[in-house]
Amino acid sequence: MADAKPMTKSQILDHLAKKTGSTKKLSGQFLDELVSLAYKEAKKSFVVPGLGKLLVVNRKKRVGRNPATGETMVIPAKKVLKFRIAKAAKDAVMPSKK
Repeated sequence: MADAKPMTKSQILDHLAKKTGSTKKLSGQFLDELVSLAYKEAKKSFVVPGLGKLLVVNRKKRVGRNPATGETMVIPAKKVLKFRIAKAAKDAVMPSKK
């Protein structure tokens, strides 16, 4: 199976414009606004229905290893941004084997 290249932003906008009967420029504005809103609302969690949820998660302090020296070290706790894929999206891409 040959590796297919992911769609470029221009290809995505072209597809959205054709499917919605709008212009590529209007599709671009919509996509940019959706992304901007997701960034702004991520602290409270941001859901894209049918695709997934963007949220901030607290990662606990843990022990790790420095790969260069093999020395153990403490990795401090921190907040990270995660995207949880919706079940509908998982099922659409990788159907269950039932």
